[in-house]
Amino acid sequence: EERDMKLFQVEDNVWVSQFEEERDRPALGYIQGKKYSVAIDARHSIDHIHEFYEALEKEGLPLPSLTILTHWHWDHTFAMHGVKGLTIANQKTDEYLREFIYQMSPESDKIFLHMDPTIEKEYEDGKPLVVVPADIVFEKQMRIDAGDEEILLSTCTSPHTDDSTLVYLPKEKILFFGDARSGIFPTWKADPKLLEEYIDTMKESKAELFVGGHWPVYRREDFLKELEESLEEAKALQSE
Repeated sequence: EERDMKLFQVEDNVWVSQFEEERDRPALGYIQGKKYSVAIDARHSIDHIHEFYEALEKEGLPLPSLTILTHWHWDHTFAMHGVKGLTIANQKTDEYLREFIYQMSPESDKIFLHMDPTIEKEYEDGKPLVVVPADIVFEKQMRIDAGDEEILLSTCTSPHTDDSTLVYLPKEKILFFGDARSGIFPTWKADPKLLEEYIDTMKESKAELFVGGHWPVYRREDFLKELEESLEEAKALQSE
């Protein structure tokens, strides 16, 4: 069923779409540079990306010429085949996607599609599972000049996956972190050591606004406070 996707303008040239729990659709970003428009993450399925593009068109915004992936998980990448322009991923993210593609078969696709109720819901109308690798692959760091908008990509340690990319806009002091703050699917338990390292990275960042896949936009103080609370929880769970 179609629902209108809402876009929220966070800064002059920066928008964020809403997230949805039912189909595990992450909230992700859009940056309008003078040379390129850039999207953060490629969405869960072809329907999801079409809704995103429709929302952009309604706002009179150009479709992205570049789409940056924050990590390889399906809800952020499995609509890559429907992306306009080129996709960018770190080397590890691209390796995970290629590994998934290599292992695809009618049998394994079926297992994947029934792995979680949110995936079942996203693909319930029988749309095919199509997974493709990235067009552009970088190691550790990359800088994009989108025209009046500098976009900095860097890999980081995270308790969620070992292929996290952070996307930072120095002009607006906005950091897109994907799902990097949470634990591992499907238990969401976080390794305290990895979480601690991730928190240090966040503290070193000059960002004032933090945008993730499945949370509202955070102000710095609230974000760091919530991360410290998560760390206490993770330590308590580990010592049980």
